Amino acid sequence: MTTQFGKLFLIPTTLGDTAPLEVLPISVKKIVEQVDVYIVENEKSARRFIKQIKPSKKQSTLKIFLLNKFTDATEIPSFLEPCLQGKNVGLLSEAGCPAIADPGAEVVKIAHKHNIKVVPLVGPSSIIMAHMSSGMNGQSFAFNGYLPIDKNERKKELKRLEQLSFSQNQTQSFIETPYRNNKLLEDICSALNDYTMVCVACDITLSTEFIKTQTVLEWKKNSVDLHKRPTLFIIHKE
Repeated sequence: MTTQFGKLFLIPTTLGDTAPLEVLPISVKKIVEQVDVYIVENEKSARRFIKQIKPSKKQSTLKIFLLNKFTDATEIPSFLEPCLQGKNVGLLSEAGCPAIADPGAEVVKIAHKHNIKVVPLVGPSSIIMAHMSSGMNGQSFAFNGYLPIDKNERKKELKRLEQLSFSQNQTQSFIETPYRNNKLLEDICSALNDYTMVCVACDITLSTEFIKTQTVLEWKKNSVDLHKRPTLFIIHKE
């Protein structure tokens, strides 16, 4: 008799210190109640999230696989062994949606290779929500991850993205390590055309949420403190 494979559930989490069920649908709660095997970036925060969703779930019954920058790539396929044995596995993001600007993408890739059913669950994505609220082109857009750390290289890349947004009519977005956000906004203001549109989407879904789209010239006059606040930057030159 052939064992039926378990499913890989892509489980979104909150984008910060928010009560999970204020921003997550009931479908996420139902899956967390059922699943006992998880692939996560940080065990402590993952266990805390699971406890918030289902306080009565016994932490001792959970099987946790760690997937982060320290994980040996050769270990990752073994994380899906429970699926091959018929058990469901949850891929849990540290913030937002799994596999989007998140190391979980490699797990999903391997799941497809093994014909394991992948089930994405609905939840907050800072990338999508920022684009939704930017007022920029939502038909054609790109997420570029992190820009170069070197100041000159970063400005060069900003100008390239600005030109790309103009020539392709394509919205361009990117992120930065939170403690360098203010510096990035300064570089945006010094490198780009005064009339290029810039959206700053910060602390999305949190009580401190700030989302504003205006020209570079207006940002020069009306800046904002983004230090250590998760932020997505979006630009578009029309």
